[in-house]
Amino acid sequence: MAKKDKVILAYSGGLDTTVIIPWLKENYDYDVIAVCIDVGQGDDWKKIKDRALKTGASACYVVDAREEYITDYIFPAVKANCVYEDKYLLGTSTARPLIGKILVEYARQEKAVAICHGATGKGNDQIRFELAIKAFAP
Repeated sequence: MAKKDKVILAYSGGLDTTVIIPWLKENYDYDVIAVCIDVGQGDDWKKIKDRALKTGASACYVVDAREEYITDYIFPAVKANCVYEDKYLLGTSTARPLIGKILVEYARQEKAVAICHGATGKGNDQIRFELAIKAFAP
């Protein structure tokens, strides 16, 4: 039996990334590896990991990136007074480059042929993820 190509999935445990696991398997015959990245959002990672595996992921990694996120992203943003329209802190947007970096690391480690995320075109996250991934894996 031939080995299947692997895909890394930025897995949040939400509806979109949960539904895409069987979809990727059925439509592309991928071996789906879920990667969950904890930047301090307070999720139940055991429950999320179990959901990924029950839905068909062959593996699910939970990466504790809180320290790196605070040290390398939040502290510099606070020092630079990063605020959008004088009121919005940039927590979500500052996390995306770190998430992209970690996804690329796991893609290389697993020898994956692709990286997938569940961000839709309705916001800027799709662009943030894709540009971060391209920056770390041109």
